[in-house]
Amino acid sequence: MAVAETTSRPSGPHKPGLRREVGFIGLIWASEGSIIGSGWLFGAQGALGAAGPAAIISWVIGGVAILLLALVHAELGGMYPVSGGTARFPHYAFGGAVGASFGWFSWLQAATVAPIEVLAMITYGQHYSWAQGWLDTSGTVPVLTHSGLAVSVGLMALMTAINFLSVKKLANANSALTWWKVGVPLLTIFVLAVVSFQTSNFTAADGFAPYGAKGILSAVSTSGIIFALLGFEQADQLAGESSNPRRDIPRAVIGSVVIGIFIYIALQIVFLAALPASKIGSTWAKGGFLDFTGPFAQVATLASVGWLAAIIFADAIISPSGTGLIYVTGSSRVSYGLSRNGYFPSWFESTDNRGVPWVGLIAAFVAGCFCFLPFPSWQSLVGLITSASVLMYAGAPLSLGVFRKRLPDAVRPYVLPGATVLAPAAFVIANFLILWSGWETDWKLGLAILIGYVILVATQALNMNPIQPVFNWRSAQWLPPYLIGMGLIVYLSDFGPLDSPWFPLWWDMVVVAVLSLIIYFWAMSVCLTTERIEQMIGDVVIPEEEAIV
Repeated sequence: MAVAETTSRPSGPHKPGLRREVGFIGLIWASEGSIIGSGWLFGAQGALGAAGPAAIISWVIGGVAILLLALVHAELGGMYPVSGGTARFPHYAFGGAVGASFGWFSWLQAATVAPIEVLAMITYGQHYSWAQGWLDTSGTVPVLTHSGLAVSVGLMALMTAINFLSVKKLANANSALTWWKVGVPLLTIFVLAVVSFQTSNFTAADGFAPYGAKGILSAVSTSGIIFALLGFEQADQLAGESSNPRRDIPRAVIGSVVIGIFIYIALQIVFLAALPASKIGSTWAKGGFLDFTGPFAQVATLASVGWLAAIIFADAIISPSGTGLIYVTGSSRVSYGLSRNGYFPSWFESTDNRGVPWVGLIAAFVAGCFCFLPFPSWQSLVGLITSASVLMYAGAPLSLGVFRKRLPDAVRPYVLPGATVLAPAAFVIANFLILWSGWETDWKLGLAILIGYVILVATQALNMNPIQPVFNWRSAQWLPPYLIGMGLIVYLSDFGPLDSPWFPLWWDMVVVAVLSLIIYFWAMSVCLTTERIEQMIGDVVIPEEEAIV
């Protein structure tokens, strides 16, 4: 294994650094504002169509999975509060090849959330006559029209422009916005529970769980449940700009997830209970409610609560736009971190006089606009982003296992109880979510991964960054078998394209669990040494902790 991971960063003109200006409220609302976005507007509708009333169970499963992953991130974020943390923890644990890979997964996830929030705004906007030309709803899946594409690009440009404010102003604005974003779903839960709660709906149509375990599990990944609960990592992404990161990051990560789980389960219950019988039909998979372009607002209208519908239609602009803003912010911080590690061109470290990494913002805008072309609807983007997210999250349990093994005495403001068991369990759960996303989504993710490797190779071949990372291939030997193995299992599983899958339901989960545990302990056996990890952390974490206050 190489004895040095990077060359020293050459001296040159001073680049303004990131500023540590974000407090606890700014951090928890950055995460909560990302969790409460377009997911609350559409998640209950999609889950009900996929699993029937048993979608409530799907939300519980999704909530437990995300909470476990959040607990892992809480320990890591408190230990090493650096900008774009989710992209960098695997780098410290395994070196260049793994760090570059998981860094790309992280950026891919962050950069593709803003366009899905834009699509949510346009979909709900079909309520207004002046917006109906933006979306073609004549087919089975609504798609953007030419005018809708132009509006989408304009909204992405607006989100990018707002991000050129200082991070403190952005965090303060997002905090104020998030009070509204949390308040509207809570108001919706209360009002619908009072004015229209029909318990008979829980066994209507073709029953409580008409599609069995497969329907429940599929709904977790593909209908928007996991997507809705994503976002807790935004506190980690902004760790390099936190005023008191060791105290605030663990609290922000865990607190945001707990609030989000409560809100989403309650929303699913009231959406189901408030539906009139005429919008349910004979089967949940073909219910009339699936035609709603503004699900909760239309349910409120049918329940004769027009004033609530008006608030929800307004929130359909506010909530997605707030989430999109934060993810544009997060993606620019991830690309900043990737550049600091030598994987992206050094341009991505350029910050303006407000401490904003402006090149990363422009890159996020361009990538977001490209998403409108192959994925022109909200639902079609959900599966891809979910898979990219959980693949990114899979690096955290591996990193936690390494740090517990190699750095047992490191300062840990938050210590995850039972990490010896929970870290590999979290890795298994992340891979379950990839399995449940299905082949139709995962092959597209595989293509996106290949594009990332092309960018990485180009950065090194064209010397676009003075940092020349050593890729520590020995510590990354488990990565190709992991990615290829997961792809093969999904293809051969009940969630793949085969009429007669090799691994039927439940057996496919057993195979994924076995592969996950093999990969986990293989990775633990070849991780970097204590000395190399400490050196790499010292090269990056200490300078960033001395950022301008």
